[in-house]
Amino acid sequence: MAAIRAVLLDLEGTLYANAQVIDGAAEAVDELRELGLGLRFLTNTDSKTAERIRTELAGYGLKVAADELFTPVVAAERLLTTAGARTCALLSRELTGLMPTVVDSGPYTHVLIGDCRETLDYPALDAAFRAVRGGAELPALQRGRYFKRADGDHIDTGAVVAAIEYACGVTARVLGKPAADFFRLAATSLGVDAAECVVVGDDATTDVAGGAAAGLRTVQVRTGKYADQRAEGLTGNADHEVDSVAELPALLRRLAGDAG
Repeated sequence: MAAIRAVLLDLEGTLYANAQVIDGAAEAVDELRELGLGLRFLTNTDSKTAERIRTELAGYGLKVAADELFTPVVAAERLLTTAGARTCALLSRELTGLMPTVVDSGPYTHVLIGDCRETLDYPALDAAFRAVRGGAELPALQRGRYFKRADGDHIDTGAVVAAIEYACGVTARVLGKPAADFFRLAATSLGVDAAECVVVGDDATTDVAGGAAAGLRTVQVRTGKYADQRAEGLTGNADHEVDSVAELPALLRRLAGDAG
């Protein structure tokens, strides 16, 4: 088995949850750096810019360099710009302003769906439907079912994606987790093979399933969505489980010892 040279870390539910840093998370990240492991921080957050996410992470005591953060927003910008797209977008106002391919009227070549809590209404949803029915491609930043906040659970982008898919009889191209290409891109950016990476996260349906599909080893943390998904019978498929990310450095040391 290949030695582990890099770690892909989920953010919400793994390093922080309910607006609080997970105990020992910052120290664990520091230990991983001391071990000489390459790091990438992966998130499906589709309502904030990368700079805003990094600022929030700094508030948790987590220092993340610009090239260490991977989001589906970055993937979307590259995809649509390269394609010369004319985009109809269901996004937050903040992200819409970052997308140079977004236009006010059709014909559209792409319909991009992300967090649209601030902007979603029937006319916007219907315009997206009509564009896809007219032949536009359907990329989605992510398709999570729900997300957790301090005040409870909230419906996520996946429900909007599912509505357009159902109405149009198509399948969206997902740019974030659990798309295997998302994990492979993160590994490639570190100059390592997928087999030399481990992905760590709380969500069995995105972090674990996506990482496994991309050929990475997987570690499930028992924080964030873990309890909910365990009750649904979704957990138990990761290569390893730990109570929290605080236990990750010790696990990786043990695996390195076993490999040696």
